Amino acid sequence: MTKLKKIHTFFRPKKDVDMTEGSILRHLILFAFPLLLGNVFQQLYNMVDTWVVGNYVSNEAFSAVGSVGPIINMLIGFFLGLSSGTGVVISQYYGAKQHDKVRDTVHTAILMTLILGVVFTAVGIAMTPFMLKMMQTPASVVPESTAYLTIYFSGVIGLMVYNIGAGILRAVGDSQRPFYFLVVSALINTILDLVFVLVFDMGVKGVALATVVAQCTSAVLVMITLIRSDSCIRFSFRQMQISWEMLKKIVRVGVPAGLRMMITSFSNVFVQSYINFFGEDCMSGWTAYGKIDQILFLPMQSLSLAATTFVGQNLGMHKVERAKKGVNIALGISMIATAIMMVPVLVFAPQLVAFFNDKPEVVETGAMLLRYITPFYILCCFNQIHSGALNGAGNSRAPMFIMLSSFVVARQIYLFIMANFIANEFLPIAMSYPAGWLVCSIIMSVYYRTTKLDKKLLVDTK
Repeated sequence: MTKLKKIHTFFRPKKDVDMTEGSILRHLILFAFPLLLGNVFQQLYNMVDTWVVGNYVSNEAFSAVGSVGPIINMLIGFFLGLSSGTGVVISQYYGAKQHDKVRDTVHTAILMTLILGVVFTAVGIAMTPFMLKMMQTPASVVPESTAYLTIYFSGVIGLMVYNIGAGILRAVGDSQRPFYFLVVSALINTILDLVFVLVFDMGVKGVALATVVAQCTSAVLVMITLIRSDSCIRFSFRQMQISWEMLKKIVRVGVPAGLRMMITSFSNVFVQSYINFFGEDCMSGWTAYGKIDQILFLPMQSLSLAATTFVGQNLGMHKVERAKKGVNIALGISMIATAIMMVPVLVFAPQLVAFFNDKPEVVETGAMLLRYITPFYILCCFNQIHSGALNGAGNSRAPMFIMLSSFVVARQIYLFIMANFIANEFLPIAMSYPAGWLVCSIIMSVYYRTTKLDKKLLVDTK
């Protein structure tokens, strides 16, 4: 009975965190740290998949699993934008103490997710052959990529349900339990990867199936938490219905953010096509670099989400100056954390690449990418933190236009000019990423400094 009581207590909510009072630094760190750790474990999904196939399957399988990221991110990115809209709406109403509106948003968001889960499964499977062809995927890699994506999209609803549930918890200041659930799912993913590949010899299909099972586990855990909650975020299947008022507000914030993520990922399909032109070894080097790239982004992404929740709650109480101060502190922390993480990456670049694939040509290419591109990650802190703050204020359109103009338009112009008129070589093509970061950070920072943070609040306080 004691163990059952402990489990029951765990799924009951800990005290929601009101960020409108108290130490700003403490709130940001306590919120962002478990979020950072959770993001690390979330990255382990694809990272472990990549490591297993790179060491125990084949180089073609390694390239396949690593190169499908833009396809997955294009579809999932749109949903993640919608889920961020849910978090912004909830955080503002929670800060304004309008708990009935929070409750309506929770039920609307979950029903929306279940419907979209069915749609995304069908669309993802249907578009896989077209997207692989668009990326100019080598024929030797296509079968493995197709197998991975088909299984992945068949179980994508688990990822979607987890993310919407975790977004709801984070909007009211609970970033700890989403982290615990990711730890559990990452461990399941790792164990099943090894079992399916080494014991059952399932190859790419095995790592994809392991990912689906792990994601569905995290979805079940987060839904149990919401169902067992005794606060305003409690979910009940009987009360599940669409509130058109809340859906419009979710869409107002979420669709621009979703379109930004989707179109940026779509543009990365073209970037991947440029990379694929240089052959499998360059593809594999790019894949290994991409795994480290995802880790370097985690501190700033975690603090960006912290800034979104912090700004949302404080603007709900019309504490504009406190919200701005929180953004500046989040920016400072993210720059320090990113600078610290850059050092071992620059020093141990070959060893990090070899962890994923020890083929000499792959190690040489991946290490070159890390050493040339890593110093530019400081730039990303500005566009990540400031876009997070603007999202928290309900202003997701401006970040959408700024990021699309930088990561899509400017980057594609750079790639076209470089490939056709200057140097169609691997490194200059790869440097399109920091070029886009530079443009985006300058424009985003100027816009943030010159706009009124609370001009697009979602909360009606009359």
